[in-house]
Amino acid sequence: MAAAKKTAQQWFLEAYHHHLLEQSIDKAIKAYKKCIQLDPAYTDAYVNLGLIHLKREQYDKALQYFARVTQLEPDNIEAYINLGYAYEKMDRFGSAKQMYEHSLKIDPRHMEAFINLANIAEMQADYNGAIDLWKKAIEVDPNAAQPHFFLASTYDRHDMFDEAIEEYRQTLAIDPHHLKALFNLGRLYIQQGEPRKAFDAFARIVELNGDNTAAWNYLGYIYETLGSIEHAIFAYSNSLIINNYQEDAHYNLARLQYLQYRSRPDPAMLEGIKSRLLYVTSVNPKHREARQLLGMIQLHRTREQKENGE
Repeated sequence: MAAAKKTAQQWFLEAYHHHLLEQSIDKAIKAYKKCIQLDPAYTDAYVNLGLIHLKREQYDKALQYFARVTQLEPDNIEAYINLGYAYEKMDRFGSAKQMYEHSLKIDPRHMEAFINLANIAEMQADYNGAIDLWKKAIEVDPNAAQPHFFLASTYDRHDMFDEAIEEYRQTLAIDPHHLKALFNLGRLYIQQGEPRKAFDAFARIVELNGDNTAAWNYLGYIYETLGSIEHAIFAYSNSLIINNYQEDAHYNLARLQYLQYRSRPDPAMLEGIKSRLLYVTSVNPKHREARQLLGMIQLHRTREQKENGE
């Protein structure tokens, strides 16, 4: 008795298994093609074939499959987004913009389309165009945090810091847990010489995500700026507990610990400081400040030994 022929769905499932589980891409392509031979309207097979060829940088083939999806499903937003992305990879930015703009006709709130259009505008040095797109996205959906954040980032990249701060604050008014907005806002406050405002942002970050080493390092810097050496040491130490392979954090901690040592000499502390600095110079032999501090420690140590008659 002859074996039953596979259905289009069975070929699709086999292709999916080859594609995502086995990573056998050539087998996946053959199975997806078998699927659409049996069912020429099986859109998911066209989508996955398009994605495979996109990843292989075979953009003409990817375009063919994504275009077929738009023929079968004229309101499929992701198909137009995929087409736009393929056109972008081919440097056909005009065609890419048309696809993203068509996506917005289907769904005026589709954030990925706004993001991609704004990215193209920035690539073409049309910064005002990118800003206008984010403002339009905000008009369309004023309660969405994302367009405020991207508008803030655009202002930030082009040194429009007051406008960036306002949009980061708007982002946080909508989403108080937006870590990137908090981080960028804290960084801008430091640039503008407002360490106490920066402290609030970075303290909130470590409250939400205690493993954020960059936030702990900024807190160390802020505490030091405000003259709180003990708290600065605590912050840098916390950062190094999370990730011990940070040369700048090691240097900053060693520098502050040496200040402590000068006021309260402790040979054990000094050895720890030297070990920390030696680690920094082993990772980066050109770290001038670490080498200078090591030299200073050795000079002071030699003087102390002479004074003590050692």
